[in-house]
Amino acid sequence: MDAAYHRCQQLEIRMKKTLHYLFDPLCGWCYGASPALSGLLEIPDVHLELLPTGLFSGEGARPMDDAFAAYAWSNDQRIERLTGQRFSERYRDRILGNRQQLFDSGPATVALTAVALTDPAREFEALKAIQHARYVDGSDVVSLAALAGLLAALGLKEAAAKVAHPDEELLGANRTRMGRAQALMREFGARGVPTLVVESGTKRRVLDHASAYSNPQALLSQLAAA
Repeated sequence: MDAAYHRCQQLEIRMKKTLHYLFDPLCGWCYGASPALSGLLEIPDVHLELLPTGLFSGEGARPMDDAFAAYAWSNDQRIERLTGQRFSERYRDRILGNRQQLFDSGPATVALTAVALTDPAREFEALKAIQHARYVDGSDVVSLAALAGLLAALGLKEAAAKVAHPDEELLGANRTRMGRAQALMREFGARGVPTLVVESGTKRRVLDHASAYSNPQALLSQLAAA
């Protein structure tokens, strides 16, 4: 019975589906969801489309103060307990403890759009590298210069050059991507990130991503049922 059900699930998953991943590169919960998302990349006929929402950029950016840093660290510890994703003391000291640096995901969003334009198959890899640089290494990911260096170190030289000298093509593409993400957020009444929208044929629905933090297999079951 279990084997038959598993085969049925796999057949359903093989129907071509697009998974729209609405996220922000500075969202701790999005970092926590990375292992589950990594597993989805290995499934044939499921296309993962990254759509940054700009949640913590523009008007959503803010200074890092003591109260916000304490709130963020408390939340980060909860995410680490639930997902196993590491938030280091170096991140706490250098990022949450830095009062000169804005909490602003705008530059990282631009960097990811540059990768989407030049080497889209590696965008999720770039996102994970940005998250690791921030949450584990405690490195700057809120300046375009630092992000250009990070992309260059990954061998994404064309994207790095775009980030070092952003032009209207890059900035326009970035606005378009955020606009698409925000339109999906409004369509489904989503209030935060991460949000996962699966599209199969003419149907779209939001997946319950909460269970995936502790059980990534749960997303596979939801994809099969979509």
